[in-house]
This record gives sequence, C-alpha cells and structure tokens, in this order.
Amino acid sequence: MTTPAQGSRIPEGALYACDNSKFGSDGKGRYWPGAESWFAWLSRTVERYGPDRCLWALAPDQPFDAAGTLTESLPWLARIRQLGVPAAFAAQDGCDQPGLLPWDSFDVIFLAGSTEWKLGPVAERLAREAKARGKGAHMGRVNSRSRLGIAEWFGCDSADGTYLAYGPDKNLPKLLRWLDELDGNPSLLGGALPFGGPDAVPSAARPREAPRRRTPPHPASHVPAVPPAGRTSARTR
Repeated sequence: MTTPAQGSRIPEGALYACDNSKFGSDGKGRYWPGAESWFAWLSRTVERYGPDRCLWALAPDQPFDAAGTLTESLPWLARIRQLGVPAAFAAQDGCDQPGLLPWDSFDVIFLAGSTEWKLGPVAERLAREAKARGKGAHMGRVNSRSRLGIAEWFGCDSADGTYLAYGPDKNLPKLLRWLDELDGNPSLLGGALPFGGPDAVPSAARPREAPRRRTPPHPASHVPAVPPAGRTSARTR
C-alpha cells in the first residue's frame, strides 16, 4: 500500500495498491495534497511501477460521507481507469441509498466508513454484490485476527492495516498464522491479481461462500463489536 504522504518504494515484483491520503494518520485528511497533486503522484507511481502490478487506485472521497464521496470520486474514476489500473470507490455509511454507488464506474469497492458500519450487514451485502458483479472488494483498517476473518467472510480480495508497522518481527509470524488459519492470502501479500482491470468482463459468478467451518461473525440484524488487536491504521480508513 502506498499513498501520496508516504513515498514508499515498491519492492521489485511486488503488487501494490494506491490509497489517496484523504483519511490520513490523523483521520482528518491532513496529508491530502489536493486533487491535481494527488493525480500527478498517482500517474508517476503507475508509470514507475507499471499498471500490471497495481491492484487498484482509490478515487478521492469524503470519509464517512456517502454523498460527498460520490461527488468527489465521479470526476476521477474514468481518469484512473485511463492509467490502466482498476479504479476503487470508497463505500461509506449510507452509500446503499439509491444513486450513491456508481457500480458501472468503478472496479473495486473499498469498504471504508465507520468501524461499526464496515463490519456490519450492509457492508457485507455490498462486498458480496461487488463480487457477483465481477468486481473486487477491499477492506481497510484491518488490524486484528477477528477483523481479518470478517473481511475473508465478506469475500474481500484484499485488506490493509498497520499491524505490521508496530513490531514487524513479532507480528509477521502472527499474521502469517492468521492467513494459514483462514486458508487464503490477501492479495496485497502476493499472488495473482484477484480481479480484472478496467476492461475486464464482469463474471456471472456468485459471491464467494464463507468457509463452512465457521459461523457468521454477526447475525443479519446485528453489527459485531470487534475490538482491534493493534493500533488503528495511520493511512487507511
């Protein structure tokens, strides 16, 4: 994961994804450079590392504001696709209201919004609908085993957080164990691209079924309380 505020160097051969710094480490977008500067950074990043290695690039959004996010994102989704990378759209609390999800204009749904919302039944339904439409699904701010399990249950292709930033020597073995327990590897850690790019033809596949050995993380009418095991993300929402 890289952002305009980081300047991270992507390791040779690694996949990468581009966040936008709209949320930022302070949760207020202090590191957002402005739309034109952000897009210039994104263009340089894709040119340097190649579009084939890019999982997605997140369009500008308004954290926790579904209508504001639609207004911010719409002018940029097509321009992201023109770079040859999948365009991601940040799903916020209330985005399931009519007209607030431009399904045809994005390739990946990024589960953003409040913690309560992103772990609840509406976010799950939207992630599964995205998969049914042949799109990707990503969850941000995943810093615990329980939250990673929820992302996997929802059918997310990838997840991010800052768990490894705090004590990587200690936490990397834990994270690898979680992945082994879940019988899968979030695509940000390696493997083939989990979903098509801008020109991919939507598939008619049903949403990925959850592992049969586990019970759902929450009943349909209940939002789970999932305390994070690590610190909250400095660059995800």
